[in-house]
Formats: sequence, C-alpha cells, structure tokens
Amino acid sequence: MEWSFVIEKLILVFIIFVVTLVIAMYSTLAERKIAGFMQDRYGPDRAGIFGILQPLCDGGKFFFKEEIIPAGAHKVLFIVGPTIAIITACISSAVIPWGQELQIGDRIISLQVADVNVGILYMFGVIALGVYGIMLGGWASNNKFSLMGAIRAASQSISYEIAMGLSIIALLMVTQSLSLKEIVAQQSGFVNWNIWAQPLGFIIFMVCAFAECNRVPFDLPECETELVGGYHTEYSSMKLGLYMFSEYINMFVSSALMASLYFGGYNFPFMNDLGWSANLITIVGVIVFFVKIFLFIFFFMWVRWTLPRFRYDQLMNLGWKMLIPLAIANIVLTGLFTLIKDTYFS
Repeated sequence: MEWSFVIEKLILVFIIFVVTLVIAMYSTLAERKIAGFMQDRYGPDRAGIFGILQPLCDGGKFFFKEEIIPAGAHKVLFIVGPTIAIITACISSAVIPWGQELQIGDRIISLQVADVNVGILYMFGVIALGVYGIMLGGWASNNKFSLMGAIRAASQSISYEIAMGLSIIALLMVTQSLSLKEIVAQQSGFVNWNIWAQPLGFIIFMVCAFAECNRVPFDLPECETELVGGYHTEYSSMKLGLYMFSEYINMFVSSALMASLYFGGYNFPFMNDLGWSANLITIVGVIVFFVKIFLFIFFFMWVRWTLPRFRYDQLMNLGWKMLIPLAIANIVLTGLFTLIKDTYFS
C-alpha cells in the first residue's frame, strides 16, 4: 500500500470529521434559531453577530462543568456509554460518497473514505451499535428514570430497524447493489433519482430515521415530561455533551444517507450537459449534496417544533402495525412492477 494513498485517506477522514463536528455544533444553534422563528422570537443573539458564537460558548460551558459520577453508578460503563455513542456516530459516515473523483495533477482522488461493496449493511450495523451507548449509559446510572429511558431506546430501535431494513430491501430490488457509491452513480440525471421509483419506501425510511435518531415525535427515551431527562438524567459536563453531539451527528448522517439513497446524492439536474470540467462538476456536486443534507436537517428541526410527542403505545403501534406491513407491501409491489417491466418493456 502506497504511503500517498494512506495520507490521502487520512486527510479525507480528518476533513469529514471536522466538517461533521462543525455541522453538529452549529445544528444546535440552527435548532434554537428555527425554534425562535416558529415561536415568533429571535433565538440566541448575544454571543457574536446573530448568535454565531453561541455553540462555542455552550461547548466551553460543557467543558468546564464539574464531572459528577453518582455514588451508586457503575463507573466504567458510565463513561463507556457516551464514548460508544459518539464513536458509532462518527464512524457511520465512512461509506458515504461525498462527491465524484477529483483529479489533482496525475492523481485521481476518491471523495469516499471506504468504498465497500456492502456499504448499506455497514451503515445498518453501525446504527444498530449506537443504541448500546444509550443502553449502557441508562443502566450504569443506577437511576430508574435513566433505566426506563434506556429500555425505551432499545425497544424503539429494534422496532423501527425492521421497517427501515424492509424499506431498503425494496430499494435494493431496484438498484441491484449494496454499494452506496454505485447506488448514487446510478442516479445520474434528475429522472433517475430513486425517489421516483420508491416514494413509499422513502417515507417509511424517513419515519424510521426520525425514530432511530430519537427525534420528535419519537423522542420517548429522553421524554422530559415523564423521565426527568431520560437516559442522560445523571450525566453532566462533557459526557452529556457527547450524548447531545452524537444525536446531532446521527441526524446529519441520516440526512446524508437519505440524500444518497433517494435524492441522487451529489448528482444534480443537467450536470453532464453543462460542458463543465470534471473537477468543477465534482465541486458543485459536493455543494449540492450538502444543500440536500441541510434541507433534510431543517426538516428534522421543523418537525420538532410542529408535532407533539407520541404516547409509547402509539409509537409501538405505528412501528409494528403500520410501518412493517407497509414496508412488506412495498416489497411485493416493487417485485410486481419489476417483473412487469422486465417481461413486457425490456
């Protein structure tokens, strides 16, 4: 293995890591600004122009708060919980193709950290691991509210991962590939976006993404009206910060995944008809991809300040009695349409 290849990948990993953390950091400001807009007020506007330094102030405050570990807590697992949550959130973006290839001199640089041919399975595995951080943190706190939040997170994750997986199976029947790079490459041109072939699959996937990220209306694990603070009731200082960061990173990665699978990723209309150089198309493609991601993040936040929280039985009924049957029906319909297309129109 060439050293230049290793250095190139390390630089790409560093850039993605920094961008992810900055977006997660400023998502907190965006959420509060959108809340202010929805509620007809300003939101944070003291720290810097338009409150632009507010996330830095919040981060500094987290950093300098006292670290408290409850007397009855399992000390090792109490620290391991938020660590797992943030690590799984950060490594989940490794298989996302952020753009096409860049050519610098004689070297062609891929804007994807790891092009594995089972990229979607990798994403599912890492997303499933994320709930262990919440479960360990809730159990190790030795607090009944934390434990109830952890149990809710686990059962919610299991329930909605099934529907999410079934919605992806229908997409795989259309794309014939598990590689995210190939799925995005197939969506070149506006009419080839998977949203046109899988509208129901996308809706199911998006609802499940809300549940997996513990976002309103599925934020039962940290339901402050019932459980004080949910699974992170006993957490303070930077460990609480890691949990909050992991939630925003998960939201960013989920948005990137939805944009890649259903909305063409870095592809944009007429990209091959403009007569631009390959490098310019790649750079504009990366910008377009991030615009799509920011629109999804805005949608996450818009829903938070619009819809009320579900009751727990409603949450389970939606997952098991509505989304899973709909996802199975979507697979059957996709199979029928594929069969008809291959038989009569190929």
